[in-house]
Amino acid sequence: MPAPSEHLRVGTDLADAVTRSYLADGRVVGWYGDPGHVIDAELTDQPVPPALAARFGTEDFWGRWTRTECAAKAADVPIAVWLAEHGLDPAPYAPVTLALADITVSILG
Repeated sequence: MPAPSEHLRVGTDLADAVTRSYLADGRVVGWYGDPGHVIDAELTDQPVPPALAARFGTEDFWGRWTRTECAAKAADVPIAVWLAEHGLDPAPYAPVTLALADITVSILG
């Protein structure tokens, strides 16, 4: 089985990707593997919003955030609802997180 990173591309126009995650700098991370996966991506070095840092801390924040976003997407639950009920805990889901250059990406599927 190929590594998850082999199914990811970063660009500005990835309309043909199975699923996508949009970054704050205008780039897009696209999944080009099997359907049924969800992804979430964030710029690794971007600052953590102060309200979220106060609530959840900053240790591995973007890793925890992207895993939680994947869980919320898989459960078809708005992230605000997921955070209120579970915090930054993706259980029972187990997304995989990896670094892709300057991007933190989590994948579930």
